[in-house]
Amino acid sequence: MTSALPSSIPDSQLGLSHSEIQILRQHQQVALQNQAYTHSTSTRGRGHARTSASTSRAASAASSGHGRLLLDPGSLAVLGQHFERLMGAIQNRVDQLTAQTQISTINQSSRASAAMAAADAEIARFRDIIRQIDELETEFDKVRHIRDIVKGFRARVEGLERKIDARGSRR
Repeated sequence: MTSALPSSIPDSQLGLSHSEIQILRQHQQVALQNQAYTHSTSTRGRGHARTSASTSRAASAASSGHGRLLLDPGSLAVLGQHFERLMGAIQNRVDQLTAQTQISTINQSSRASAAMAAADAEIARFRDIIRQIDELETEFDKVRHIRDIVKGFRARVEGLERKIDARGSRR
């Protein structure tokens, strides 16, 4: 007597977490429903009653909520293809988000570079202003020194004029 392989096993025996079991149940149901829909629309009127009936039974079993993973090759193939499509869609979305992130990073880097260039220009402008102030302070010190010398000469000239005026009025 040959032992028949079970047609399904409890999904709780697969070593999955509770959330992974929920995902498996949801996607098994979706995959089988999609396969049943696709198969029924593509074989309508072509005499594939046996295949359609087994697909229909598989979809019905998956949707009945018994929490079992169907082990027949057709159901496993449909589930595998569904997960391949799902992973492809997820990978496409990851690729899109990665591209968007790269674009955003490049744009932000460009803005940061522009801001740094503007800051560098302002720093150079500020340094030039400080240099001009230093030059003016040097000129101011020179002019003040010359003014003090001129004041000294003026005071001496005025003193000499007073002496001359005083000598002239004495005579």
